[in-house]
Amino acid sequence: MNEYSLSDVQRTLGLSRGMILGLVESKYVVPRIGPRRAYRFTFNDLVVLRTAQELIEAKVPARRVSRTLKRLRAQLPEDVPFGGLRIRAAGDRIVVQDGARQWEPASGQYVLDFAVNADEGKLTVLPASKSAHGSAEESFAQACELEDEGNAGAAEAYRRAIEADPAFADAYVNLGRLLHEQGRFQDAEAVYRSGISHCPSHALLRYNLGVLLDQQGRQRAALQAYREALALRDDLADCHYNLALLYEAAGQTRAALRHLSAYRRLQAG
Repeated sequence: MNEYSLSDVQRTLGLSRGMILGLVESKYVVPRIGPRRAYRFTFNDLVVLRTAQELIEAKVPARRVSRTLKRLRAQLPEDVPFGGLRIRAAGDRIVVQDGARQWEPASGQYVLDFAVNADEGKLTVLPASKSAHGSAEESFAQACELEDEGNAGAAEAYRRAIEADPAFADAYVNLGRLLHEQGRFQDAEAVYRSGISHCPSHALLRYNLGVLLDQQGRQRAALQAYREALALRDDLADCHYNLALLYEAAGQTRAALRHLSAYRRLQAG
């Protein structure tokens, strides 16, 4: 297994010595102590350090940073894969690509796109390549601008983002919400269900679907959607609140109180 010195990390990742030591002190990484008590970093350590930098600079809360890095580290290969490794955002998910294989550690919101490669034991961080995902991001940004301006072309731009990257969860979320606000309930439901099929671990899609179904008086289906959303993310306060109302209406007082308590706890925190 290749190991990297503190100076290797500084040179490769462009991080200052102080930032690296701060991340080590915060236990985001725990490097091996080598001769003369010098830190020795693994491939995983470098990926986690780079990821931590991106998340911290994006002002992601510390608890979410720790949770994200823990889950990412648990699924990384021990050394640089042949052909390199790419980590990128897909909606609010992490997607890791190792050659032709893609996998997704469960995560909070993610903000980076970079690749790592190795040549004769030297690790190199590569800039993001232009891809279908890049064009999806461009279409998504354009859609957000059009929506802010009240432009009817926003929906079509969101659809272009989805066409370019069928796993782009944020595009499904925004398009479904937009259609819902326009009263196009069937179209919104179709978008949410398509998004769920492509992004099965995305809780907000299921929550939004629940809101849509709830508004139409389809309480049983809404209840199922809310429960599925909380199974993926139990910190959705509004989802707990909506579930409490549905359970109360159904006469299930104990369940209603449980979710109302969860809602109050999340609001207080």
